[in-house]
Amino acid sequence: MSPDALLDAARFDRPDTLVQREPFPFMVAHGQLPDDARGDLGRDFPRYPSAGFFPWDPADCGPTINALVEQLTTPDFATLVGKKLGIDNLGQYPTLVTLCRLLNKRHGTIHTDSKSKVATALLYLNPQWPDTSDGCLRFLGKIDDIDSTVAPELPPLYGEFAVFKRCDNSFHGHLPYEGERRVIQVAWLTSEEEKLRKTKRGKFSRLFKKLFGKLDTQYGAGRDRNAAHRD
Repeated sequence: MSPDALLDAARFDRPDTLVQREPFPFMVAHGQLPDDARGDLGRDFPRYPSAGFFPWDPADCGPTINALVEQLTTPDFATLVGKKLGIDNLGQYPTLVTLCRLLNKRHGTIHTDSKSKVATALLYLNPQWPDTSDGCLRFLGKIDDIDSTVAPELPPLYGEFAVFKRCDNSFHGHLPYEGERRVIQVAWLTSEEEKLRKTKRGKFSRLFKKLFGKLDTQYGAGRDRNAAHRD
């Protein structure tokens, strides 16, 4: 299929799209990727050997993933998302794209995202998911209670999409999960300096985990389900 057809603004208007402004602005939209792109996107997703989110590098990815990232970072897409969240001119902000293939159990602790982020979008690409809440995204009303959900939890399945405005109370996270969990994350940042800083940190993290991945896995293996961190 043509890479130009991967995203379609009309899909945001499906009747099952959820848009909320309280307790913070967020949107959950289903079916945001075409079924006939599943195979190509699965083939082209980067094969990171370590767990965590790493800065997008076109050399890691095949052509359909790179085309999808390019579409997710256009000003038109930012404008569309910004209208749903009540953010004017979201496209003026620089974007940082990170991708994750694998998680360990230390990931997903409750947090708000750092103040350097204006908004964050998550597009999931898992072809299937086990019958469990583990690893499913939750938007929350409290920083210390993973069960204080303010919307139905979102399994990270192919084409599921979530985006939220970063606020002091934009609490989100998921129950501990270890294994494959494919996601593309787009963050609109407050400045190019923040983008550079986060990119450098992400590249260092990738190198560290390549060398010490087993230690990273052991570090959070026993974390509490309500664990949180303040960004």
